[in-house]
Amino acid sequence: MRKSAHVAGRGGVASVREAVTDFTAARAILRNPEASQAGFLADLARRFSRMKQPILFLSGEEHRRQRKATARFFAPRVVTGRYRDLITTETARLIAQFRRDGAADLDALSLDLAVTVAAEIVGLTESDGLAMAQRLEAITGGQGTSKWAIMKVLQLFRRQWQVRHFLKNDVQPAIRARRANPRDDVISHLISEGYNDQEVLTECITYGAAGMITTREFITMAGWHMMENEALKAHFMTVDDNGKIALLEEILRVEPVVGTLYRRLPGSDWIHGIDVRAANTDETVTGACPFAVDADRTISAKYGGAVMAFGDGEHRCPGAQVAMHETAIFLEALFAVPGLRLVRAPTVGWNPLITGYELRGAALICDSDAA
Repeated sequence: MRKSAHVAGRGGVASVREAVTDFTAARAILRNPEASQAGFLADLARRFSRMKQPILFLSGEEHRRQRKATARFFAPRVVTGRYRDLITTETARLIAQFRRDGAADLDALSLDLAVTVAAEIVGLTESDGLAMAQRLEAITGGQGTSKWAIMKVLQLFRRQWQVRHFLKNDVQPAIRARRANPRDDVISHLISEGYNDQEVLTECITYGAAGMITTREFITMAGWHMMENEALKAHFMTVDDNGKIALLEEILRVEPVVGTLYRRLPGSDWIHGIDVRAANTDETVTGACPFAVDADRTISAKYGGAVMAFGDGEHRCPGAQVAMHETAIFLEALFAVPGLRLVRAPTVGWNPLITGYELRGAALICDSDAA
């Protein structure tokens, strides 16, 4: 059953006039080529900014052009080659440290891994990764939202103040390095497209939140589910890579990190809130017992194992494969650690900006290798 059920909905779809819970209706909106992004402060960004809009907020032909240009960073051969090697190396480093210490927090380990991988893809490699992650958390988490326009503006300005530290310490050093020596990453691509520092910054926040913050939460959630359910963990450890991904998608279907997607349709005077958690448990798609994590569940390929947890339509998350492989590789190595035990379940909070859960303090112990 859902571990995030008791916190879901705090500031979520209740803030919109129409919450869409039916899978078919939700998919129709997300696949509507005329629907525009309305979440993650999109409307305010469009109203108060003269900069190039980040890819998250684009739609239509310009969005398709940018997605096509950046697709190479998320292509299957890149994920299973270049990034897999990086994930494997970083996982080995983290597991070795955990075994030496004999204790760690799962959410801290997953953050370390997620930051390293996302930073490589984006190009944010010229600063301390964990300090950068903390700056991103200050921007995207724990601030809340308001239904009042003036409060939204004030919240936006407050975030802009916090963003300055991210720009100065993380983004600008990466820009300088890539102007001097372009690499195969997102920042180098943006520079080649003529983006200025502020525009690159906005994209880095988007990719950073998606690649670092949400992946951290899912690794922790998937690990929590399996460490408290030996049958699930045993299944995960005995199936092949495809089987591991299938189980992770089933967990993500039940526990989507982002609970609501927002769209505005032409001619509409309100925002449609796509209730991902509800759409993901539509029995016409999932079959019986949709709130249970079922390792043997079969969902049609036309829906996908994670259903709408990665979105749908032109804004479907481009990093889905990276997140799934990252989680599979790390958890396989973690579950093989001798004496592994979860001694404290994480506390579950709610981030109203991304309408997702936050897991903190998932304490692990193991048989220490320390002399």
